[in-house]
Amino acid sequence: MAKEQHSQWADILKRRIANSKNEDERSEEEKKSEETDLFTKYYTEWKGGLETDESYKTIPRFYYKLPAEDEVLLQKLREESRAVFLQRKSRELLDNEELQNLWFLLDKHQVPPVCGDEAMINYEAYLMVGGKAGPKCRKFFTARVYSKLLHNDPYGRISIMQFFNYVMRKVWLHQTRIGLSLYDVAGQGYLRESDLENYILELIPTLPQLDGLEKSFYSFYVCTAVRKFFFFLDPLRTGKIKIQDILACSFLDDLLELRDEELSKESQESNWFSAPSSLRVYGQYLNLDKDHNGMLSKEELSRYGTATLTSVFLDRVFQECLTYDGEMDYKTYLDFVLALENRKEPAALQYIFKLLDMENQGYLNVFSLNFFFRAIQEQMKLHGQEPVSFQDVKDEIFDMVKPKDPFKITLQDLVNSCQGDTVISILIDLNGFWTYENREVLVANDTDNSCGSTAELDDT
Repeated sequence: MAKEQHSQWADILKRRIANSKNEDERSEEEKKSEETDLFTKYYTEWKGGLETDESYKTIPRFYYKLPAEDEVLLQKLREESRAVFLQRKSRELLDNEELQNLWFLLDKHQVPPVCGDEAMINYEAYLMVGGKAGPKCRKFFTARVYSKLLHNDPYGRISIMQFFNYVMRKVWLHQTRIGLSLYDVAGQGYLRESDLENYILELIPTLPQLDGLEKSFYSFYVCTAVRKFFFFLDPLRTGKIKIQDILACSFLDDLLELRDEELSKESQESNWFSAPSSLRVYGQYLNLDKDHNGMLSKEELSRYGTATLTSVFLDRVFQECLTYDGEMDYKTYLDFVLALENRKEPAALQYIFKLLDMENQGYLNVFSLNFFFRAIQEQMKLHGQEPVSFQDVKDEIFDMVKPKDPFKITLQDLVNSCQGDTVISILIDLNGFWTYENREVLVANDTDNSCGSTAELDDT
């Protein structure tokens, strides 16, 4: 018996020694792998078995791909659902009667003393009006809105008129957004050129200042109006504009200003969207079109404005811009006019900079400046004037712009310098260069004229 037990213990000891040798022979990676497997096994058992995690199934679906062109029923369903959604949003806005009621409530709860001509209201009365005005007004009666309108009143009040104007502006913005969204065929938050054309065409009958326009001119008016939106709001020429960008700019304000039946003549002349302005632009186009083919050649365009644009610059216009058999149509002409009439604006500077940057390098160097200024010098000779030295002009341009790189002028340098319009005028337009060169004389003449006018007034 003792011998049998001794033999068993000997076998166990031999196995232990063999196992320990195997343990030593295993690599670190094998040991870590086994440790990970054991951890996973025990952790899974502790969590309640090998059930797979299906929590993702509780996440609501948030992306629906747009229906394809041939999925007519789905497209119709999407259009109808968007229309219903926009109608619901429209009903949530304050109507005229509700706005009038809000004004009466604000006026009734004004808190003395009056600040100049302004009726004021404090926070307690403001909250009281918010409670009485109804659920549609609730979003306007918050601490955040109150603090926005709080200025330097010693009693911590806000102006009733300023608050009411704030509400009116918000309601107008939402109304306009809903109105524009109805023309957003794709439902993606932007308008294509044809969408905006339809919006403006249907807007014309609601603008009293456009009553005098003949229907035959509507298409040209719409084209003129739409080009301003796309020239300034679509600099990359993608063919679409975000509705948000349309609301953020002042163009809609200018367009809807034409609802005012008593708009002054000066305001109409300065408003791109007015009837006189659009007729002026279209009339200029017709006057330039000497052969009456509905298009402009380089020779015809050279008479634009004061007829002092250089031929080198006009060559670049016809090289870079969209033309048809070497001639320019009305839409391309509108871009050209918008750029030259708004030379201070970044979008206009971008348009002209592209024409000046002949090698598409992203900057203008001394060679580029000299290339365009030589045409100015040639025009000066033709008019019997002594050409100005390029070196002097080049130094003045670099002093004005102060570019980051002393040898290169980028578009951003021109925009940052606030002198981009002057630099461009010097390089492309003899009249613009003459105005810059004689700026001191012109300022002196203006001063003398204003002094003379004052003296005449004093005499009377």
